Amino acid sequence: MPGWLPRAMVMALALYGCFQLGSWAFDQLIGLLTNILIAFFLALAIEPAVSRMAGRGMRRGLATFVVFLGVLIAGAGFVVLLGSMLAGQIVDMVEDFPQYLDSVINWVNETFRTDLSRVEVQDSLLHSDWLQRYVQNSATGVLDISTTVLGGLFRLLTIFLFSFYFAADGPRLRRALCSVLPPARQAEVLRAWEIAVDKTGGYLYSRGLMALISGAAHYVLLVTLGVPYAPALAVWVGLVSQFIPTIGTYLAGALPMLIAFTVDPWYALWVLGFVVVYQQFENYVLQPKLTSRTVDIHPAVAFGSVVAGTALMGAVGALIAIPAIATLQAFLGAYVKRYAVTDDPRMHSSHRWSRGEPVLTRIRRAIRSRRERDREG
Repeated sequence: MPGWLPRAMVMALALYGCFQLGSWAFDQLIGLLTNILIAFFLALAIEPAVSRMAGRGMRRGLATFVVFLGVLIAGAGFVVLLGSMLAGQIVDMVEDFPQYLDSVINWVNETFRTDLSRVEVQDSLLHSDWLQRYVQNSATGVLDISTTVLGGLFRLLTIFLFSFYFAADGPRLRRALCSVLPPARQAEVLRAWEIAVDKTGGYLYSRGLMALISGAAHYVLLVTLGVPYAPALAVWVGLVSQFIPTIGTYLAGALPMLIAFTVDPWYALWVLGFVVVYQQFENYVLQPKLTSRTVDIHPAVAFGSVVAGTALMGAVGALIAIPAIATLQAFLGAYVKRYAVTDDPRMHSSHRWSRGEPVLTRIRRAIRSRRERDREG
């Protein structure tokens, strides 16, 4: 046996063991790493506001706390508005349930010539076996729901804690990172960091402004039509339509259309028409002006990045996909050399072959000239 073979086998086993240990550690820490990634992008988003407040003399930690307090207040207000809308709808459904049940029973009696009564139906439902099993399963699932809620709160607290430290200690973090790199690499890291801050913050701020405009426009429409829960629906439309690209407007408009349909079916058509018209106004007038200096990426690239982010990381990937792609595009654009495009007619969409001649005419001329050459030959 060669003398190097035992050492090679030990080295291979050691590498395999390290790989297995690393895979196990990554699987165990994937949740924490995802939370850190979300916290990092959140810190990048609030970095411009924190730096601006710190530049005016406020301590960076206090500025970060003020920004986070505003974010928490806005998030709590959104949850309260949607919660009040859902609670109101549930209360109305519970109050109107006897009327719905009477109408269904009357339709069944008239259609199938039966003699049902609401009291009999209610007694049969209350004493049915499937309802008792459902109640038992719900009672046993309360602990699981409580665990899920507590886990979500702990994850949210972890994200806010890491993002607070990333934003408050941003300059110190950059100095610590650059201290282990040569000067040339330090400039590249700082440039990439600056691009990430500009793109992430610009994306969120531009989307927030468009969400405000969209929510205000839909609020005016819903109030004019007399649709209930207009503030909550306007906030829903503004946020969902802006933070889900391409199809977010239509997904967000489905809920106001459903609520408007309960008031008057024609109101749902009015809401649908307004959503379509506002989408065109946003795509061709509002969005180019607000996002041309922040995240100027093609809509197809944006939609594809969201799909890819969702496939890789779920909802988290969908949220951070667009600023990540915009950062990568801007960073690569700083190093990719571009050349002037030649003035060739084929570069224009209105190009026609052979100085404006149709292609068919050109083919016929070629066939005719070939026949003439054959005759001469």
